[in-house]
Amino acid sequence: MSETQESDEGRRTYDPDADHAFPDDRLNEVLASVDEDPEIQTYLDAQNVNPVTRKGYNDHGSKHIEIVRDRALTLYDLLKEGGVEFNGAADQGLDEADESVIVALAATIHDIGHVVHRDDHAYWSIPLAADLLDRILPEFDFYDRKDAVRVKGEVLHAILCHHTEEDPLTTEAGVVRVADALDMEEGRSRIPYEQGGRGINTVSSQAIRRVSLMSGDAVPVLVEIEMLNAAGVFQVDNLLKAKLRDSGLEDDIRIVAVNIREDDNQLVERVEL
Repeated sequence: MSETQESDEGRRTYDPDADHAFPDDRLNEVLASVDEDPEIQTYLDAQNVNPVTRKGYNDHGSKHIEIVRDRALTLYDLLKEGGVEFNGAADQGLDEADESVIVALAATIHDIGHVVHRDDHAYWSIPLAADLLDRILPEFDFYDRKDAVRVKGEVLHAILCHHTEEDPLTTEAGVVRVADALDMEEGRSRIPYEQGGRGINTVSSQAIRRVSLMSGDAVPVLVEIEMLNAAGVFQVDNLLKAKLRDSGLEDDIRIVAVNIREDDNQLVERVEL
């Protein structure tokens, strides 16, 4: 795909210099600013203490955010290429160029509520993210006060709706919700696993070797998941399925998980959503 580049681990990453199926000038300026913002970057490190250090849960720090944002932007690009219409920015009278900004900002700061507590973190994220957005959005020449308020509202909606208890009302929010669940490879559980964690979230993450996003034949997006054993089904059938349900993207994304381990004891060979 022209809009992405492969990392050493095979993970697709957003390339600001590539061609995309959407206007990317605003997005690239926002990303450059966010990645150099010391307050935001400190949040991304600090938010990992409660879930990982104190609770032995999966990674929710800067690496998780990097992966979720890359996958959210890849999803967005594939959906735009496939002709899917986005309603979040449009309903607010904002520009098409603001759709990717909403997706990227929400993906970047959706988990900062973890600095307060792992439990109900999506709700704690809202006031913290609101303060950050009030500071950073006016720094961009393309947002006056009115547009900044509207972008802020859409970003906060997407942050809240990455939690499965809240249903996304916008396509942008649906993208962030699904992308959050697509960070499921074994590397995500490395720290708790090495510290002795053997809960289902940790063990099932260890069973996922790779997640690949690409254009689909019958739908805009095909997600292929390589599993090393049947434990990976928990990630696919419980976590990813729950995020895809009511995301608004159920008809636009096809998910196929395949057990790539070759032996005679395969309890599960293939799962398709």
